[in-house]
Amino acid sequence: MSSVTPEPTESPDERAVTTVEVRGTGRLYDALPTSRFEFSFEGTTLREFLDAFLDEYDVADLLIAETPEDAVAPGWAPAPETLPADFRANPEGERTRRYARICVNGRFNEQLDGFDTELSDGDRVALMYPFMFCC
Repeated sequence: MSSVTPEPTESPDERAVTTVEVRGTGRLYDALPTSRFEFSFEGTTLREFLDAFLDEYDVADLLIAETPEDAVAPGWAPAPETLPADFRANPEGERTRRYARICVNGRFNEQLDGFDTELSDGDRVALMYPFMFCC
């Protein structure tokens, strides 16, 4: 009789390691050690990236909205009475600060799956917070 050795399976504690290219612009350009670098983290989502990245780099106050008011900017245009049928905002706690944006491969995370956007090795994650100047 021959014995069959089962194929090794990934344990629940083993997680994929994903390496992305990070680019910082504006105020994040100044707050990070360099404006473009690779970052590896355990997991495959933007949420897992942000958890790991913000643990390593103290830039959450430039990027993540703590309250709904932090996520919106006052403007000159009046708000519409009804929103378009396809309008959706990221859930509270998953919003960027006013003017700050996160892009994955050139697309705003709000246009993808928010913080649940899947990331793959080599993806580009841009963390943007523009400088604002006034006359």
